[in-house]
Amino acid sequence: MGLKKKQFSEDEVVIFDEALIQKRGEFWQFRMWLEREDKYARVSLRTRNRDAAIAKGKEVFHQIKANQTIGKTYFSLTAKEGVDMYLEQRNKDVTAGLIVKGRYGTIRIHLNHWLNFIGAKTKLKELECTDCENYYHHRSEESGKGGASLSTIKNEQSSINAMMEWLYKRNEVTIREFDFKKLPRILNDEEAIRRATFTPEEITALRKSLFNEATEVAKDLANRRNLTRFITAYYLMVASITGLRTGEQRQLTWGDIRFDTVITGAEGNEEEIPVVVITVRAETSKVRQRRIFYVQDDELFDNILKIMKPLLGKQQLADCLIFSRNGKTMIKEHDILETFAWALAKSEVKNRETRNLVPYSFRHYFITDRIKSGLSYGNVAKMCGTSVTQIERTYFHIDTDIMISNALAGYFVSKDGVIVTT
Repeated sequence: MGLKKKQFSEDEVVIFDEALIQKRGEFWQFRMWLEREDKYARVSLRTRNRDAAIAKGKEVFHQIKANQTIGKTYFSLTAKEGVDMYLEQRNKDVTAGLIVKGRYGTIRIHLNHWLNFIGAKTKLKELECTDCENYYHHRSEESGKGGASLSTIKNEQSSINAMMEWLYKRNEVTIREFDFKKLPRILNDEEAIRRATFTPEEITALRKSLFNEATEVAKDLANRRNLTRFITAYYLMVASITGLRTGEQRQLTWGDIRFDTVITGAEGNEEEIPVVVITVRAETSKVRQRRIFYVQDDELFDNILKIMKPLLGKQQLADCLIFSRNGKTMIKEHDILETFAWALAKSEVKNRETRNLVPYSFRHYFITDRIKSGLSYGNVAKMCGTSVTQIERTYFHIDTDIMISNALAGYFVSKDGVIVTT
């Protein structure tokens, strides 16, 4: 549609008979009527130079026309609409088996934090590369919430820019990524690992507190809160003996475990040891690889089964989630964190407010303990579903004791060559 105006001042230039650039103050601005959207498209060209403004105006004109050809609108989606579009795509990735459900949930949480920072109604096409330069300060100093950890913020920024890249390829944003401020270095040294894990004495105290609490609340599981506390207490105890990732453990079903025995000891002095064989399915594993490992269990799984089986009714046991009130719905992370915080306080874990302790710390402890026990990096990596390189990079030199093979190793090898953690 051509311009209705026919006479123009020195500070106005026609672009292809359909658009106009005009000087507003010191800078030039592009303006074009969009008939389909019944609005003017206005873009600041951010230049004082007339020739540069003409060149930029032509670029904007061609971009608008190209987008119209493929059905794209000029006016922007909101940040909330952009996040919803991206999450819809990532949910399809879950269905296709490209990412696990737990990863999708993490991405959703990351982007919700970004929405709280940027504003849900913010127009995507108005975003600038520098709009998130204070994101770290915002997340690390959130009032009343203790602030997010450095590693959490780093992961959030990665998720945010992955979304921005996806939106950029679909012409929904004008920038490819945000220029987040460079974060302080995340230490993976001995002190950092020590602070994020437990001592053997703390593990003993935590297991005792959790077991006693589970035993007490089991007296009245008709109370929903008691049932939740029972499940989460056993969840944390199991985490301490398996080293499972959060997503792997929450999605564990009774079909994924098997009660068995292994034989250890020299011939003539053999001993049968009860074990639990755990299968982590590829679809629940962060690295998308199936693995099987053995743990020597102090009847934790057996206790859960005895209590929970009558509550599951006629459901097929193998399909039921282990850590669930009804066998179908995963226990909420909020409930796990609540019980975890209670256990830290009850067990009087020292400096718990400053040590960055989380349920994942049980995995740190498990891996650290296996290495200190003399188990090879390769075997620890297989048990925990990670790489030898990752184990070496994160846990090497965490303690001088690792350099010495512990005579009381926390594992044994059965006569069939099976490694069982104790």
